[in-house]
Amino acid sequence: MYEELLPNIYRVKLPLPNNPLKEINSYVILAKTRNLVIDTGLNRQECADALLAGFAGIGVDIGKTDLFLTHMHGDHTGLAGLFQTAGAAIFSSAVDGDVIKRFSGSKTHSDWEEIKNLSQPHGFTANENDAAIEAHPAHKYAPEKIEAITAVKDGDCIEVGDYSLRCIFTPGHTSGHVCLYDSASKILFAGDHILGDITPNLSQWKVEETRLADYLGSLDKIAAYDVRLVLPGHRSMVADCRARIRQLKEHHERRNGEILDALSGCPPLSAYQVASRISWSIDKPCWELFPVAQKWFATGETVAHLCYLRDKGAVKMMVRQDKVEWIRA
Repeated sequence: MYEELLPNIYRVKLPLPNNPLKEINSYVILAKTRNLVIDTGLNRQECADALLAGFAGIGVDIGKTDLFLTHMHGDHTGLAGLFQTAGAAIFSSAVDGDVIKRFSGSKTHSDWEEIKNLSQPHGFTANENDAAIEAHPAHKYAPEKIEAITAVKDGDCIEVGDYSLRCIFTPGHTSGHVCLYDSASKILFAGDHILGDITPNLSQWKVEETRLADYLGSLDKIAAYDVRLVLPGHRSMVADCRARIRQLKEHHERRNGEILDALSGCPPLSAYQVASRISWSIDKPCWELFPVAQKWFATGETVAHLCYLRDKGAVKMMVRQDKVEWIRA
């Protein structure tokens, strides 16, 4: 399914079967010389069929089309191999581009083992860890091997027909997330930085990272722009960008409060245990019934919040016997 949103800008909705996100929005900008596609679906047949059907309806020649990847996640990068085969330029940040190249073409890459080693100290059992990796969309549907990515820098502009797209680095959802902004039309291609009716996941496993602080800073960065319409990676478009930014910041403030309440009067807890004690928008009555993939994302986001609260002096991190635990300061 495709629709024209603005002159020569189309949205193609690609299915994400058995995924709570339901769909991903892939955007097509038509131009006389080379078109640009922003993000793809997973590397699975349902996504490829929907994307190619959209191209046929719009009249897109993939041989005259380049690709921009807002970030490294598999639901945004999975079909990059189609564009590489067609000789397209593939753009992303250098940080996420390196990850895309490293993880593409293989489900057994040693980096997956490193991720297991990073997440296990936060409370996952070895069996749950293995199951979470097996269920991870980026693992199950890895893109074909990507050989070359053109790295963009913050402030770079990509000219596509009547649109001049400014690259705005917005780390948080991933370390190298990039939004695209056209000042004339005041539209923002937001990837997963700003979503309309769900909150972007902010998972981290390395305790030295600052994923939540980065994300909040990136929200402030976008708030400085005059945005008329946000075109997100999932779900509905956003008409009031600054209002949505306020809501996202309030959500994370509430989550911080929930975590502090969960730690009140308790012995040290792992991030997994903390995540089991706070609220999540998942259609299951209790933590024990959460799919293991959702426990994975929830725990990773809890780590991001705990590290943020640690850096604010509100909680203390304790590392003992290869386990990371947390207590209120």
